[in-house]
Amino acid sequence: MIIVTGPFMSGRQAPGLPRLPTPPSGWPIGSYATYEEAQRAVDHLADNEFPVADVTIVGVDLMLVERVIGKLSWGKVLGTGALSGAWFGLFVGLLLSLFSNAEQISYAPVLVGLGAGVLFGAAFAAMSYASTRGRRDFSSASQLVAGRYDVLCQPRNAEKGRELLARLAMGSHG
Repeated sequence: MIIVTGPFMSGRQAPGLPRLPTPPSGWPIGSYATYEEAQRAVDHLADNEFPVADVTIVGVDLMLVERVIGKLSWGKVLGTGALSGAWFGLFVGLLLSLFSNAEQISYAPVLVGLGAGVLFGAAFAAMSYASTRGRRDFSSASQLVAGRYDVLCQPRNAEKGRELLARLAMGSHG
């Protein structure tokens, strides 16, 4: 069985991991400026048959970074709200048409769902935007970023991990 994971995934708990937030354990075997570099280091360990279940990537000096995407206007707010409402209304309308008793396909539930979705989506977006009273006239995207990423390993394999990562560093710089 293959389990695909990412840095902030939730869902089913992997066996052996703590259920509550717990500080990481292990000895540092590498430190990297970016998550991509830390990920490449762990991938290098895995490629060399290292027991990566002993490894943890730890983001240190966490920052919440909010990148401003653009200025908001009533047109953008209403358009975005109408579009997201249209998708939801289309979905509901399709579900209703599937479960209708009509012998032939009826487009009425789809059109009603689409229209209602557009109206409600635009209305809720307008109420939300109006409630900010001009204090937030921009859109943005937020990320949790670390100042550095440390790779930790359980003591039983830390020395071997350090050696493998030193070879990786020499290979990429030499």
